[in-house]
Amino acid sequence: MITRNSGHLGLGFAAAAFLGGAPAWAGTPAAPDRNARSENIGIATGLAVGAAAGGPIGAVIGAAAGGLLGDRYHRNEAERARLAANVTELNGSLAESRSYGAQLEHTLSAVDAVGMDVSFRTDDSSIQVEDVGPLLKLGALAASVPDAKLRIAGFADPRGAAAYNEALSQRRAEAVAAALVCGGMSRERLIVEAHGASESTSAAGDLDAYALDRRVTVRLERGPTAAPATTAARTGAEAPGGGP
Repeated sequence: MITRNSGHLGLGFAAAAFLGGAPAWAGTPAAPDRNARSENIGIATGLAVGAAAGGPIGAVIGAAAGGLLGDRYHRNEAERARLAANVTELNGSLAESRSYGAQLEHTLSAVDAVGMDVSFRTDDSSIQVEDVGPLLKLGALAASVPDAKLRIAGFADPRGAAAYNEALSQRRAEAVAAALVCGGMSRERLIVEAHGASESTSAAGDLDAYALDRRVTVRLERGPTAAPATTAARTGAEAPGGGP
């Protein structure tokens, strides 16, 4: 009994040595890859254990199981390497975002006022095509600054009734606010005001000056000092005919 088991064990170790050393004389000059090496180690170990446990048949079964275990080990190692590479890439993206944020803060601190003016046609609250792109960019810029607010003030020229002018300037300001929200700015950080023609200094009949009155100004403000309230247009009878 002892002699037979010893023979089986010797056969198993011989087979293990044969398979374990096979890559060294296989005739290919290139060194085996990590997957083949892991699988060969598993086969050799399985042969030895299987031979000790169950003779030649056990050696064959052990070799198959060892090969599977070696392949699984290689796959696990590859998955861990992939996850580590993803974490490294994510850390790099976060560092790049922080760098961009710091650069943006520096740029804003060096600028006294960030904003733009939007002009409107007579008795109209539609944003002109050339102003859409800049408004979207301004909305995205303001959205990237956590403590920033945008103050949006609407104006009208002095023609027409005061109530009509204020309602018109409100519609203009709301149209600009909607474009800024489309750019990414939160509505809660917009301060919308309607001034009507209250700040107009245009001389009567000066059409060029009237064109400057028909506008909406957008200004970026930093910190908690910006007023959170929204100025709503007062209701009233609209002037007949065309407005300012």
